[in-house]
Amino acid sequence: MAHDRIHARKPTHDLDRWSTGVITEIGQRNGHCVVTVDAADGHSVELSVTFAVRDLFCRRLDISDGASPVGERVWYRKHGN
Repeated sequence: MAHDRIHARKPTHDLDRWSTGVITEIGQRNGHCVVTVDAADGHSVELSVTFAVRDLFCRRLDISDGASPVGERVWYRKHGN
């Protein structure tokens, strides 16, 4: 399965290839982490990432340990974009 990309911090390269959004939900489906993001254009985007990537970007968010990442801004790329 091809996974999407997600960052907790603004990327330093290829900025025109990244979109920003706000996390509205994090769940799981078929053994993968699904992060739902409200994009800047008002649409919802579902991103499929590994649990290791979820753990990495959640650690890098400016939130307390154990706090929900819902409502936090992220940078993302859908696979193929």
